[in-house]
Amino acid sequence: MIGVLFRMTDRMAAVTELWEEHMQAAFPGRLRGADVAGVEMVMLDAGVAGCVSTWLRKGGNIDDQRWDYLATREQQLIRVIPELDGHEAAYYQRLLDMTILVLDSPGDRPSG
Repeated sequence: MIGVLFRMTDRMAAVTELWEEHMQAAFPGRLRGADVAGVEMVMLDAGVAGCVSTWLRKGGNIDDQRWDYLATREQQLIRVIPELDGHEAAYYQRLLDMTILVLDSPGDRPSG
């Protein structure tokens, strides 16, 4: 149990650090109102950010609906990042990194 708690503390710290970086980063202007690979980029950013902020606020927990939403967004992020360059790719890679950390959290698997 101590190992799980330690890993969760590391995970929270990693997501917190990425979240703080993300909040300081400017949204890539070219992507305002843009679709990439069939994905609306502002909504992708806003949706993932909302789930991550909820996960942080709730001490590393999200409900099944948000978990499922993030799992879908993870696949979209994987699809769009290769289509982006420079700052755009880094911005969305950070969202993907946070998404993966949240989805792989102990105890956050949807009950089914």
